[in-house]
Amino acid sequence: MSGSPATRAAGVTDHDAEQLRALGYSSNFERSMSLWENFSLGFTYLSPVVGVYTLFGLCLAAGGPPMFWSYLLIGLGQLLVCLVFGEVVSQFPISGGVYPWARRLVGKRWAWMVGWVYAWALCATIAGVSVGAGPYLAALLGFAPDANVSIYIALALILVSTGLNLVGTKLLARVAMFGFLCELIGAILVGGYLLVFERHQPFSVLFDTFGLGAADGSYLPAFLAASLAGLFQYYGFEACGDVAEETPNPGKRIPKAMRMTIYIGGAAAMFACLALILSVPDMHKVLAGEDTDPVATILANAFGPVGSRLVMAVVLVSFVSCVLSLQAAASRLLFAYARDEMIVGSRVLQRLSANHVPSAALVVSGVVPAAIVCLGLFMAEATATIVGFAAIGIYIAFQLIVVAALTARTKGWVPGGQFSLGPWGTLVNVAALLYGLGAIANMVWPRSPDAPWYINYSMILTTAVVLGVGLLYMLLARPYDKGTAPAGDAHRISGRQRSVRATGALTEPA
Repeated sequence: MSGSPATRAAGVTDHDAEQLRALGYSSNFERSMSLWENFSLGFTYLSPVVGVYTLFGLCLAAGGPPMFWSYLLIGLGQLLVCLVFGEVVSQFPISGGVYPWARRLVGKRWAWMVGWVYAWALCATIAGVSVGAGPYLAALLGFAPDANVSIYIALALILVSTGLNLVGTKLLARVAMFGFLCELIGAILVGGYLLVFERHQPFSVLFDTFGLGAADGSYLPAFLAASLAGLFQYYGFEACGDVAEETPNPGKRIPKAMRMTIYIGGAAAMFACLALILSVPDMHKVLAGEDTDPVATILANAFGPVGSRLVMAVVLVSFVSCVLSLQAAASRLLFAYARDEMIVGSRVLQRLSANHVPSAALVVSGVVPAAIVCLGLFMAEATATIVGFAAIGIYIAFQLIVVAALTARTKGWVPGGQFSLGPWGTLVNVAALLYGLGAIANMVWPRSPDAPWYINYSMILTTAVVLGVGLLYMLLARPYDKGTAPAGDAHRISGRQRSVRATGALTEPA
């Protein structure tokens, strides 16, 4: 396309609007998010620093240093899911991510359940990440946190995130970019310093199981338990698609941003984990449960009181940007739900403010997580159980999309976006499904035989409640029947595209 940069940008925006109209929608979102800003949203949602630092001690104690390799294996598995998502979003670049994808691939009922599960999982994740920020802020300010203080910190963080999100897409993109740079630079500097000046373990420790495992000598159960670190790490790439209507040329840029999230986020997480493992002063104390917070021990030994606080400040920025990105994803899902009249209060939730953001949906995506956090003031175990649903709910929503894509392929859907796996698509789709089912089974497997049954089976219990209530409401209220937006037409679109290409009746835009 010739002309000035402004003319070319206007042409891309016009084509994006035309593509969206062809999919049955119009949008008043501001398309101002660049490729790197879109990637930053996914990166800060994935947040390698938050994921690694939060679960490092628990998973190291469970599986020893070889837990490091779970990041690589799970990263490869999630890349398969990411590739499937890339094909779908490239053809259906609609705000809301997994919900509109499910709607076009299978139909309205399937989409309603995907949106229901994913919305609750996002709200639980926002609550969990917000509460997790409490100890780091306490360490930064130099006081000992308790449960109530962490709750108040979480509520303040959710309030700040809501306020920032309400300002508009440009600020969201800039804060996400700032969070990405702080997190990546911080991870490289801290990890590099630890590896150069504070390494207490040899590289061979990454293959040393320290005798952990089952009674029969098998290390696999310990490794699977420790792999929860990786399982809780590699999601966030789907958030790139949640803001599809705020990104120019989304059919090309968003699949690329998703893959970048896996590559760069995964590499950052592995580097941070490697540096921490090799910097553990006494591995036996960690494995014996004597050192329950090895991250604090490592940072205190390496940087002292002042340096540790600087590191905590970087970690806190990661928490803030993570909550911001999570809330943005949740609000776009609610907006997409409401635009198709799939939820109570649709007329309000689908409105965009003067800043081109779904303000009512943003408020709801702040109020619901805040309510979950407040439960901790009265029922700490109930809050922990709800937050425990966060990861499993997201994985279930992911697999519902993987199944939807595979179902659509069997009906004749051929991905028609700018990103396609070609003849490898079905094979990758099947592999992504097998990986996802295995990951879910690993997450819900009970591992505390001495704990009460409702603790051992909390993930299964919360999942059953969410799915059961959603299914009951869907059957009784039939919310999926109210809207008239297109549904279940992916294979028909592919058929029309093949006919068009065969007859040459229409020249598709480049």
